[in-house]
Amino acid sequence: MDPFTIRRALPDDAAACAETVAASIRMLCEADHHRDPAILSRWLADKTPEHLVSRIAGPGRVFVAECRGAVVGVGEVEADPHPPGTGKITLNYVAPAFRGQGISRALLAAMEADLRGLGRPEASLTATATARDFYLAHGWQVAAPPRQGRWIVGHPMRKDLNA
Repeated sequence: MDPFTIRRALPDDAAACAETVAASIRMLCEADHHRDPAILSRWLADKTPEHLVSRIAGPGRVFVAECRGAVVGVGEVEADPHPPGTGKITLNYVAPAFRGQGISRALLAAMEADLRGLGRPEASLTATATARDFYLAHGWQVAAPPRQGRWIVGHPMRKDLNA
């Protein structure tokens, strides 16, 4: 396993972030998109460098996992406009070639720590079917029944970050 670091994303990372997220969705999330071109098209529509640069510059906090100078994982948290004391994890994707090397776990830990540092003791996310068991294994709990989202079925989850 190659060493990697977690850091805040920079605007210059947007293209690499978009590429990593899109590859992860296409290659690792088949349980969600079932290789349906229409679902993939809708899911990937906002995973462009232009959109990612706006997220990096926006109110969210985007993190990257970097290995040998390449972006191999992308995560994002939103602290606002959620109820007081809460935050939301909106992205956690890893490059397919780096799956199983602890990158998603490290991104998740960094994002949870970031939310705690912002005074957010509780967090939520909507997991894919692909990632649901990963989050359960990391202390997240089912918050509501699965529901149809914009393009796939989502699994609402929550976690007490101070537990």
